[in-house]
Amino acid sequence: MRKTLIIPALLIGAAGMLVGALPASAATSGGTPMTVEVGGGALSITVPGGPVDLGSVPAGVSAQTVSAPLGQVTVTDNRAGTAGWTTTVGATDFTGPQSITVSTPGSVTYTAPAATVTGTANVANSSQDHLFPDAVVQTATGVSGPNTAAWNPTLAVRVPAGALAGTYSSTITHSVA
Repeated sequence: MRKTLIIPALLIGAAGMLVGALPASAATSGGTPMTVEVGGGALSITVPGGPVDLGSVPAGVSAQTVSAPLGQVTVTDNRAGTAGWTTTVGATDFTGPQSITVSTPGSVTYTAPAATVTGTANVANSSQDHLFPDAVVQTATGVSGPNTAAWNPTLAVRVPAGALAGTYSSTITHSVA
């Protein structure tokens, strides 16, 4: 029986030594800071591939106008921030048997309808009556996170009186910043 009394006494003494070895202010929980990073993308624009035929008019002694939809223009803002954006448009003079200017007010009009917007952005449209120099056609404010805006503008070209018969060509350029 002496052996059984010695073993429990040794166990009780060892446990007492362990309790005495713990620090007096040991924490029962602890916090670890954590982070998550959300990466932003790019601001981009997609335009119709073309060529776009705006129509035709017969030769005449008075000015005439042709008009047609250009096709869908889409701005995609994957920057995932709060900065707004502005879309501008410009064009080169029409070349052909003679030149048709795009810089005189009323020579070429760009009618920008309200954009269809996804995400959070207030997009305001602005129509233009000339395409040189470049002019603002859509502006986004109140942006929060990714967003898109799409619209299908109508272009009208005023063909001057006495224009020579033939095909006239120009290039329209949209930019977003």
